Amino acid sequence: MPDSKQIAGLLGPTMVAMLVSESPLIQPHLYDAQIPPVVYLSGVAMFVAGLAIVRAHNCWVRNWTVLVTLSGWFFLSVGLLRMFAAGQYQRAAAETSPGVFMVLEACLLVVALVITYKAYAR
Repeated sequence: MPDSKQIAGLLGPTMVAMLVSESPLIQPHLYDAQIPPVVYLSGVAMFVAGLAIVRAHNCWVRNWTVLVTLSGWFFLSVGLLRMFAAGQYQRAAAETSPGVFMVLEACLLVVALVITYKAYAR
């Protein structure tokens, strides 16, 4: 559990900051002008973060710590997607409606807030 709290203490607030800063309400045209090399670079960063989480915390138990593991696998998968299909990812993101982004980001934000709460709660 201490490892879970330590990783969650980094992961939760990072996810909250990423999701809020990427919100269509804050930056409505963030993905409109991105070029594939930028998408690729962010994919590399997400892949490395996901791989680090999965290697340090690959626990499949029935409590909140599984959210840390699932987040690691999510970052790993999205990172690979952004690396191998940067152009397609950028086009799909630009063509997706802001409403879809908001629903997806709201779900991810709930997960991030739970992880953050569990990391810093007694």
